[in-house]
Amino acid sequence: MRIVIVGGVAGGMSAATRIRRLDESAEIVVIERSGYVSFANCGLPYHIGGVIERRKDLLLQTPKSLKRRFNLDVRVNHEVISIDRQAKAVAVRAADGSESVISYDALVLSPGARPVRPPIPGIERALSLRDIEDTDAMVAATSGAKSAVVIGGGFIGLELAENLHNLGISVTLVEATEQVMAPLDPEMAQIVHQRLRKVGVDLVLGASVTEIGAQDVTLSDRQTRPAEVVVAAIGVRPDTTLAADAGLEVGERGGIVVDANLRTSDPAIYAVGDAVEKADALDGSEVLVPLANTANLQGRRVADIIAGHPVADRPVLGTAIVGLFGLQVGVTGWNEKRLRAAGRDFRVIHVHPNDHAGYYPGASKLSIKLLVDSASDAVLGAQAVGRAGVDKRIDVIATAMTGGIRASELAELELAYAPQFGSAKDPINMLGYIAENLRDGVVETVQWHELADEVAAGAGLIDVRTAREFAKGAIPGALNLPLDELRERQAELPGGRLIVNCEVGLRGHTAARLLAQLGREVANLDGGYLTWKAGIGAHVREGAPTG
Repeated sequence: MRIVIVGGVAGGMSAATRIRRLDESAEIVVIERSGYVSFANCGLPYHIGGVIERRKDLLLQTPKSLKRRFNLDVRVNHEVISIDRQAKAVAVRAADGSESVISYDALVLSPGARPVRPPIPGIERALSLRDIEDTDAMVAATSGAKSAVVIGGGFIGLELAENLHNLGISVTLVEATEQVMAPLDPEMAQIVHQRLRKVGVDLVLGASVTEIGAQDVTLSDRQTRPAEVVVAAIGVRPDTTLAADAGLEVGERGGIVVDANLRTSDPAIYAVGDAVEKADALDGSEVLVPLANTANLQGRRVADIIAGHPVADRPVLGTAIVGLFGLQVGVTGWNEKRLRAAGRDFRVIHVHPNDHAGYYPGASKLSIKLLVDSASDAVLGAQAVGRAGVDKRIDVIATAMTGGIRASELAELELAYAPQFGSAKDPINMLGYIAENLRDGVVETVQWHELADEVAAGAGLIDVRTAREFAKGAIPGALNLPLDELRERQAELPGGRLIVNCEVGLRGHTAARLLAQLGREVANLDGGYLTWKAGIGAHVREGAPTG
């Protein structure tokens, strides 16, 4: 049996090596159009920034090593230019221009995705980062450079902004929308914005690059920025040219359509990785999720399927994390923007705990947002930002989602605890406690973006922090009645509905329970002043801290 694999990086090479482990007799041919296979794609920005010093550390395997260990016929600098489905053969062009035809019994497409290159005047000067050749070009271009503009505030754009900054280059990051990292909701993205600006990145939001000059770029507001180096990190699109030319079905989102067994519309042709549409884990809709772990798993699964094992592709949550100037930013599942657009009924929970016990040195604050289905208590998504501990909390939540663990059941999870690693009440457990209270109607919460409407409707706003905290910054119109004085000073409370807030929501919850038992209609501001301040951004009264 001859299996031809188009693309020799994550999905393609995972498929090739797995097939060999399952079938020693198969003939396996891997065609890769670049000069390298099985390289560490996700490590490329960190080689540019000097974190990964040796280029060779990115090169995990070579055609020679793959031949020796797995008996694979790996052909680099070769490109499949067409598929003859009737003859079950592919036409291949080598770097020297020569062409050949290879027949197949099964064909696996893993062409990946191509960078988006908008028709901006001067775009030919912009660099992209997808392979080793791109990396070499960027290393050469940044040598001695003093200024750079990164177009795009997604994962790759942010990683490149950090690594170029680490080289001592003055970096401008231009994002056409009002925030970086689309998977984040605005109040979570604001934490990232503050960090970027604090370290000196020139962050330009809500503007686009309209022209790339010889040494600068022009923005849509007609301002210019110096740019000896320009990087286009606007996003990627599935590379479906080969599939579409062969008449294979391409979906509405632009990816190759595959079934649960990763078959295309031709039963002899499979496809995996960034080029294919995946099934969303929450609603089954088709989505594009260009993540290496999914590509690797699909490569393994397609090998199992070709070998006759009864497995199927899994749906995706879109779990991801990025490190950025000392911050960790992680996401899984849907965000609030997407849930609102879909008309879903959901609850929101914000917490701001320490990553480990506060009495142990080095504790730092986490900001976590959990989204929960109002009816079923199912976890719909999460976002987390902090200096440490984001990865394990997002991983626990993603695992809970996969395992069908409800939001309130997070309270029951038995997680590893020692003061240098966590707290006796882990942030995950805290999310569960709050979800439990909301589910059972123990407390009502109000979101930061709902507060203005509540106040306009006549609700009184009570800040239960200390007088010193209140003086450093507070929500306009709030009455300061510290929690420890609330019982004695309840006569000072205004009539009608009350919204209470503290710094992060914990004291607010205690105050809300106290006032409810005193017969008052009350809600707690979810996530407290910190979440409100991040969401509102600059709309904080004079004297409030901004950093």
